[in-house]
Amino acid sequence: MKKIISDTAAADTIPLKLVVYLGLLAAVVLLLAHAWDTASPVLQEAEVKKQVEIASLSLLSIQGGYARDPADRYSPEGSMCILSFSLPESVRYISFGVDPDRECNSNLTDSAWVSENNTLIYQYENGIKKRVLIGGNPIRFIKGTRNSEGIWVPAEIQDGNQTVSGLDRLESTGVVIESPVSGEFLFEMVTRDGIRYTMARF
Repeated sequence: MKKIISDTAAADTIPLKLVVYLGLLAAVVLLLAHAWDTASPVLQEAEVKKQVEIASLSLLSIQGGYARDPADRYSPEGSMCILSFSLPESVRYISFGVDPDRECNSNLTDSAWVSENNTLIYQYENGIKKRVLIGGNPIRFIKGTRNSEGIWVPAEIQDGNQTVSGLDRLESTGVVIESPVSGEFLFEMVTRDGIRYTMARF
């Protein structure tokens, strides 16, 4: 019995084994952390693209529906869809039917927007742009606003001393949601002079 208690050869190796095991565990954790840092942007981009593609399908689904005539105050509401986004803060904007930053200088007001029907564009803070195309007939996006009666109508813009309907100017078409791109956004089909528009109601 005395010999078993006094045999410390095995006990001397326990701290060494513990150090080795802890070292291996730390190496595995570091490798996993590095792998996650590498995979995280890829996974984030996949999630952003998924949300934008779902939005494009929702917009496409209402194109064949009823389009309300904003000039007729008794016209029933047009076909609508609600787009839900929860994009990361690294996404500067998402645009509908327009490229608001053709120079990629992060300034959306220094030049005229370029019309891109049937296109959703999202841009990251580093300037990289991604496009998602919507198939089918041309989709014309337009910003909406409430009139004095509380009815949603296409927004009007100022052109010198005249007020010009947004439907009459090519560069006025298009809708942009700037960061943070998060929440629910409603789009409705409207028509004027036989032309159909997808109007943003937010």
